[in-house]
Parts: sequence; structure tokens; C-alpha cells
Amino acid sequence: MEYSIPDFLPSFFGERAMLKRLLFIPLLATPAWAETPVLTVYASTSFASEWGPGPAIETAFEAVCGCDLQYRTTELIPSLMLEGARTEADVVIGISTDETLRARATGLFSPHNQDLGSLTLPVEWTDNTFLPFNYGDTAFIYDNTKLTNPPTDFEALVALPEDVKIVIQDPRSSGAGLALVLWVKSVYGDQAEAYWQRLAPRILTVTKGWSEAYGLFTSGEADMVMSYITSPAYHMIVEQDETKVAAIFSEGHYFTAEVVGQIAGTDQPELAQSFMDFVLSPTFQEMIPRVNFGFPVKLDPSLMPPEFAKLNLPPKSLFYTEAEVAAIQDEAIAEWQRALSQ
Repeated sequence: MEYSIPDFLPSFFGERAMLKRLLFIPLLATPAWAETPVLTVYASTSFASEWGPGPAIETAFEAVCGCDLQYRTTELIPSLMLEGARTEADVVIGISTDETLRARATGLFSPHNQDLGSLTLPVEWTDNTFLPFNYGDTAFIYDNTKLTNPPTDFEALVALPEDVKIVIQDPRSSGAGLALVLWVKSVYGDQAEAYWQRLAPRILTVTKGWSEAYGLFTSGEADMVMSYITSPAYHMIVEQDETKVAAIFSEGHYFTAEVVGQIAGTDQPELAQSFMDFVLSPTFQEMIPRVNFGFPVKLDPSLMPPEFAKLNLPPKSLFYTEAEVAAIQDEAIAEWQRALSQ
């Protein structure tokens, strides 16, 4: 998911102090440090930040692997396309289901070697390269103390009072934004552009990413925000706030998942495979609802936080395969651009 918080930057003095300590480590300690294998995991800033699931996953995996897991935060697909076979990644985590075709086209990934039969996804998953670890559906989030008559479908969204404003994300730079245009396309087909024209007056602004949009909503500048069905879980678990709610649409909600893949050319193949095995472990999966605030793909329901039982859930999930996304993505974005530029 796109919960993005700025990275923590170590102070200059802290770095100098660390360097000074390293200079006085006896030379005999060097071989022991060199023997600790490093697993390099490419991840988004939101995943690896201290507010994301990355640190807890790092600690838990290092406890069993005898290795040093190191995140490298980057724009995942662009970095892989630029680096090619020279990539330093051993594992890549956080690719969305709308991006897997582009990731697959790099030719950098190897099979995950996991049994998919036990996954608890609302859609069938048969991909042997990319392994899902987290999923949810897109949704418009609102404050039930301010919006007492929320829309129940896309037509009701258009018919909201003129003073009700929503904020969305740019599909060219945001996974949530791309999911929204694909959601509208799945519902309206050839009439998607006409729908965007009708919705445009309700849109307060379009942000580059999820964080900016959600910040406008939580600060009270927008009445609704494009996000995910599980976003209210964050407010309930972290803030003990049950006023943030997902509007449920009768047409169904667009399904999206985040996946992890291992690099075929890794120089740490056993570690990379161990991490792929770890992804479906109870230890990893229990972190997903509590830290990433998404649905885990393999977890006993009794281990889920009780707040998830309070979430509004969609009547059905709408999903495009990666081939279907590739066939309509450019058209869906172009329709969105034309409609909102008028």
C-alpha cells in the first residue's frame, strides 16, 4: 500500500561518531563482519520507513537467517529497467498487480517456488513468479461525522452536493491513482471518459501520490479521498478512531495486491529463497494487518486484529489480469487526462 512517510535521516554528528568507532575496531574483527551475508531488498520508501512494515520484517528475518537484510528504497520498476542484469537487488518487494507485466518484461525474476493452494485471496492466483503478500480493494474514504449520506455507487458519487469535494491521485505517478482509473474503466467501459467529465466538478485536486491526497483528507480540506478498503483499520488500531469509513459501491471494488519477487541473478540465491519462504510464514503474515494495514494472503482468521472485523467490505472484487491492464491502461489514462483537462 502507499502509506508514505519521509525517511529518517541520520544526523551528521551521528555518522561521524559511528565512523570514529569503526576506526578503532581491531583489525581481527574484520573477517567476522565480512562473513555475514547481506540480502539486498529493493522496496518503496513507505515500506522501508520506520512507520512501514519493513523494520519489523527485517528484525524478524534476521533472527532466523543469520544475515544482514538491507533495504534500498527506490522506484522499483524504473530502477530495475535501468539497471538490468547489473541490479544489486536480491529480492524486490512492493510491486503492485498493475505493474507485474512491466516487471516480468525485465526478465530479471526467477520462480518463487511456493505452494499457492493455501492462499486466501478473493481472486484466483496462479503466478509462479510473483508472490502476493498483501492485498485490498480500492475505496473512497470519508468521515462519518461529516458526511452522513455517503454514496453507494459511482452515480451517487457524481450526484453528491456541490460542496462535497474529493481528492484523487495521478495515475501516472501513483498506484492508487492507476487503480482508480482502472476501476472506473472496469465499470463504465467505453463510457469512462464521459463519466470522468461528470465527476470532474467534484474533484478538489489531483495529487502526485497517496500521502499528499490522504493528508488533505485528514486535515479536513477534502471530504473524501481515494484510498483502500483497509485504510480505516489504521485509524482504529493506531488512533482509536472509528469515524473514518470506506464507502461501499454496489458495482464492486477494484482489487489490488502487492507482490514480492526474487532476482534470478542474485549472488545470494539461498538467502533470497529463504526470504520468499518467510513471506508466507505466520510471523510475516501477522505483521501485515498490524503494520501495513492490509489483508494478509495467508493467515488464520483468529490471528487477525479485531478491528478488521469492523471494516466495510465490498460485495465483490473487480480485477484485471496483467495482460488486460496492459491492453487498456494507456487508453484509460488518456481518457482521464482529456476529461479533467477540459
